[in-house]
Amino acid sequence: MSGNWHRVDEGDVPDDGRVRSVVVDGRSIALARCGLRLGALENRCPHQGGPLGEGSIEKGLLRCPWHGYDYDPITGQPPEGFSDGVPSYPVDERADGVYVQLPEPPEPVRTVADVLVETLVAHGITHVFGMVGHSNLGFAEAMRRAEARGELTYIGIRHEGAAAFAASAYGKLTGRPAACFAIAGPGSTNLLTGLYDAKLDGSPVVAISGQVPSKVLGRGAFQDLDLTAVFKDVAVSSTAVQAGSDHAELAALAVKHALDGRGVAHLVLPDEVQVLPSEAAAKDSVGRLSRRCIRPDEDTLVRAAALIRDARRPALIVGHGARGAEEQVRALAERLNAPVLTTFKAKGLVPDSHPLGAGVLGRSGTPVASWLMNESDLLIVIGASFSNHTGIANYKPIVQIDDHHAAIGRFDAVTVDVLGDAALALDALSGLLTETKSEDQRADVAERWAIWRAEKARRVNDDRGRGVSAAAVFDALSRHLPTDAVVTVDVGNHAYSLGRYLESEGQPVLMSGYLGSIGFGYPAALGAWAGAPGRPIVAVTGDGGFGQYAAELTTAVKYGIPIKHVLLDNHSLGKISKEQLAADYPVWHTSLHNPDWASYAELCGATGLRVTRREELDDAMTALFATTGPALLCVEQDAELL
Repeated sequence: MSGNWHRVDEGDVPDDGRVRSVVVDGRSIALARCGLRLGALENRCPHQGGPLGEGSIEKGLLRCPWHGYDYDPITGQPPEGFSDGVPSYPVDERADGVYVQLPEPPEPVRTVADVLVETLVAHGITHVFGMVGHSNLGFAEAMRRAEARGELTYIGIRHEGAAAFAASAYGKLTGRPAACFAIAGPGSTNLLTGLYDAKLDGSPVVAISGQVPSKVLGRGAFQDLDLTAVFKDVAVSSTAVQAGSDHAELAALAVKHALDGRGVAHLVLPDEVQVLPSEAAAKDSVGRLSRRCIRPDEDTLVRAAALIRDARRPALIVGHGARGAEEQVRALAERLNAPVLTTFKAKGLVPDSHPLGAGVLGRSGTPVASWLMNESDLLIVIGASFSNHTGIANYKPIVQIDDHHAAIGRFDAVTVDVLGDAALALDALSGLLTETKSEDQRADVAERWAIWRAEKARRVNDDRGRGVSAAAVFDALSRHLPTDAVVTVDVGNHAYSLGRYLESEGQPVLMSGYLGSIGFGYPAALGAWAGAPGRPIVAVTGDGGFGQYAAELTTAVKYGIPIKHVLLDNHSLGKISKEQLAADYPVWHTSLHNPDWASYAELCGATGLRVTRREELDDAMTALFATTGPALLCVEQDAELL
């Protein structure tokens, strides 16, 4: 046999009558000792693939741990009368240790998984969040090769749900898809909550599932689920990749479906298909993708302009669909001297410091925004969904601008519907507004902010000796938050308080909008880090939400992801307690038993900070943003001071 000799670590050499799995030159072998003899075998039973190094020596024979078949531990030969042996390797015991001669590793073969990965990369997939497992190893190896070439960044998370939330947040922030990755069965079903978040918020995501081998699929094999059926509702497309498929085309279509359908595209990869040899070329995106920059028709624009010209107190309400049209929104607002109210998902699209910025409208909003909407005589609604949580007044004249047919008049009739890209529509409308009757509402905006800021100052100073008020937390965060930060927020009382109290200088806020899934906040920060390299990433959560994915703090530590985490800890599911009381139920089973979160952060390898009094907030915020790696600031919060 030709090949190189490799020394085995002294601690890996087994005692007499023992066998163990040993990694030599990156390859797993079964090393066994029987008396004076040492044997090295390929660490794979030829029948079911069982790891022979985890077997046992019985009466001089090595027994497979999976199905009890016997082999000679030195030669790999089966008992007399059988011919299905295991390859063996020469072993040499020298003065300086044990050496095993291994053949040269075979040249890597380009596989179907390589074709899929190369095509995804060519279509702009740069980040994958996931968990490597037994039914996706071939695809994982293709990603490893792409990462070694500098084409891909892989982030190994602790729970597949976090991978899906991270990918969803990446899509919300960038408008481009990231991928999430899981094994068959439970790994893939764990993705579903985060993928439903992507579906409902219109975030492009490519989800990739390993699958059991085709020959046992549908026969009740281990982790055998019909994944195309499981993902049918959540995904705009769910495709099982077969041996004879056009593999590059299916990967290209997955990205196209995710972008065109503003949702989840799902690929299912049977175990054996991933590693099939392939010489097929990857496909690029040239001529396959287009932007949604569609100009509205002229008649619609003329009718909308006529309403706007005659309005005396128009107000703009902008949603997440107006991102990318910030310049045009501000230009129209300044042309009309009209206030800009945002939905919670669009918080920061117009800074609260702008003379016409009125903050968030709705349940998470400010009395500034609601007063100005109530005093308006026309609402110009741009890229908003009319969610019941936002509370857009359906009894007022409305000009609705959106680039999605289904969003127009979704809940109630509007006066004029403008179907088209927000930036193009606003530019076109501005060109038609030669004269307007609108009043200058800047004084009203300033007056309402003065009233609200005075009330906020009173709430900042509230102190019952039971923790810090939410108003104080977000007053401090408003002053310390970097202007170029991206903020992710979880679901709960803290989210309502953030929308109400945090004064934005234009920092985007990512949330689980229409699904409203608790647990989103911290995994979303992982996705925001990938989507906004170099920008400060700030996660704001409650203890209930963070508790669901607390282990992802170790992911941030492992990859050096410098998330700055503000954790409001009230030791309960505070919002649910409020809802129980509002429905005249007693508070029941909403209390939480938490660790010392600052100490937990330190145990994970991050920086941990803790605040119990308002006077400590400024120093703690300074320390939080001065750290170079992941950091967690736990604030003991008064659950009643919201």
